[in-house]
Amino acid sequence: MILVGQYDSPFVRRVGISLRVLGYDYEHDQRSVFGDFDSMRQTNPLGRIPSLVIDDGAVLIDSAAILDWLDQEVGPARALVPLAGAQRRHVLQIIALATGLVDKAGAGAYERMIRPPAYRWPEWIARLRIQAAGALTALDAAPWAVEAGLDQAQITTACALRYVEMADPELLPEGRYPALDALSRRLEARPEFQATYPPDVAYPQG
Repeated sequence: MILVGQYDSPFVRRVGISLRVLGYDYEHDQRSVFGDFDSMRQTNPLGRIPSLVIDDGAVLIDSAAILDWLDQEVGPARALVPLAGAQRRHVLQIIALATGLVDKAGAGAYERMIRPPAYRWPEWIARLRIQAAGALTALDAAPWAVEAGLDQAQITTACALRYVEMADPELLPEGRYPALDALSRRLEARPEFQATYPPDVAYPQG
């Protein structure tokens, strides 16, 4: 198996962590969607990450589809998203909040990073931050049982938090979200998270 994409993407990272948690070995292709765009489009016609090249040569794209395939492969007893019922609904709700957080924080970062300063829209950046803060507040209020087994809600949320730390640290002032701080510390200490820990990326602030 080959996982394509860099770990500073929380979507790539959540796939890498899930592969490790579920006991899969994989190669890591660290091409960049910015630096290797034309090459990346040969793997995924959208030029996006992650992609997962599985052992029969098929290429799976989009982290949600890849994670769903992994859950199907390992079966319901080991799947990181419950198969049905209230638990499944809860996990999917948390995942929706965490991926939405990434979308909003990322959109704000790209606005600052890619758009020329004269054309940036401060009111739009402020709106994106309000949306991201709403997701953080809801996630902080979610029940995070320490004794619960690791699931995709926890994995995706921890990956989202690390991404926000890099992309827009003003959204995560120390102590504002104590439950999320505790979740991040607990999970980032695990070997699967340590092995995929993304280096700091210089996102423009302000």
